[in-house]
Amino acid sequence: MSAVAAVNGFPWPVVLFDLDGTLVDSASDIAASVNRLLVELGHTAVDEATVRGWIGDGAGQLVGQALRHAGDTRDVESVMPRFLRHYEDCLLLDPRLYPGVEATLQALQAAGVRMAVCTNKPTPFVAPLLEAMGIAPYFEHVLGAGELPQRKPDPAPLRHLAAQFGVPVEQCLMVGDSSTDAEAAIAAGAPLVLVSYGYRRAFDLHGCGAHAVIDRFEQLLAVR
Repeated sequence: MSAVAAVNGFPWPVVLFDLDGTLVDSASDIAASVNRLLVELGHTAVDEATVRGWIGDGAGQLVGQALRHAGDTRDVESVMPRFLRHYEDCLLLDPRLYPGVEATLQALQAAGVRMAVCTNKPTPFVAPLLEAMGIAPYFEHVLGAGELPQRKPDPAPLRHLAAQFGVPVEQCLMVGDSSTDAEAAIAAGAPLVLVSYGYRRAFDLHGCGAHAVIDRFEQLLAVR
């Protein structure tokens, strides 16, 4: 069966995707930016696995976690300009699409499903990453952190995108990898699918009421 045939009967007209940990494995680049900041501040670098546990709640929370881990009492805002420079420099070091992402997006688009990215990644870095990964053309809308006063897990970004598409948020499937995505979808009243391979931290993917938990991205096409 072709990928396009497999998506026939897909029940949602709109899909909202998280970015880091869902579409793109960017943990090594994010870890590099965090470690450049830590070393610049006089601290010891940390391993990628540690940083993976900090990803998902936005750049400010990420930096805050890093500072607390290092025992640094500096205010997050005071070091954010330095971190964002490192973040930009490391953005495209080695990001990778998860297996099946491009073929699945192509099949959804061919079947008439409309798509957007809803991420807590700072807005200036979202489009360059999507372009570098070759998947930017699949998305009608892209919403990153800083465009609205709220960010996930607040439901406002999901509701905003639903309004952009002109459909009820209940018809917008949220696909993500973490509690941040799950809480936003549940609060918005949006259906939810979670991927098992992302940056979930200690979150129980199966206990949050998700419509499905998938181990491979292409399994999204068969969710009903």
